Amino acid sequence: MCANVNRSQTTSSSDPARSAEAKEDVDRGLPIPYGSSEYWDWSWDELAEYDLPATVEYVYGHTGKQKLHYVGHSPGTLMALASFCHSELQEMVISAVLLSPNAYSNKIGPATATKNIIHLSQMIRRGTLAKFDYDDCDKNTKHYGQEVPPAYDISSFPHDLPLLLGYGGEDGLSDGGDGLRLMDGLRFHDQHKLTVLYRLDYGHDDFIMAVNAKQLVYDRVIGFSKLH
Repeated sequence: MCANVNRSQTTSSSDPARSAEAKEDVDRGLPIPYGSSEYWDWSWDELAEYDLPATVEYVYGHTGKQKLHYVGHSPGTLMALASFCHSELQEMVISAVLLSPNAYSNKIGPATATKNIIHLSQMIRRGTLAKFDYDDCDKNTKHYGQEVPPAYDISSFPHDLPLLLGYGGEDGLSDGGDGLRLMDGLRFHDQHKLTVLYRLDYGHDDFIMAVNAKQLVYDRVIGFSKLH
């Protein structure tokens, strides 16, 4: 529930002059100063809306418009689930591999922007997959055109996109229930295009760092990509 309150945002700057200068730099298309509040004024919403599409479009445009095989781990899975629902990106990706998904995580991982921590905390507390909640009706309406942040509908993830979903039974950030809940959200996905890689003994980072990840994960991922 949102409340109309007059309070400063977590990302507000203690130096109004520096904040104003940063905003002017943004308007001119210049890099945002690292020390400014605007530099850290983001959550994974922005990563899904701007960063991932920009990366995919850049690679697609510089490789002769060859479709990409996408591999994402942890937040990279969250970004993909949100971004690939847009038709323009669907035309640039030929397959997706999502390892240690954290769409329904029960803990927060490594240090990140304060706004992102708040966003992830909202998801954990409420058990939802939605955009950042400003906890203010006016601010939510300004950003989203409605008082309540819109939910991400992962059921609109392209049903025919070849997808490999990998998760582990020893994941301390997103346990096996997370993977099962995600698969339920993807229940309309073409089952012939869905591959599940479950490792009972794997933790969150084992899919990219385990000593046997080459044999148990990388080879499977490469083989999966070659099929498509």
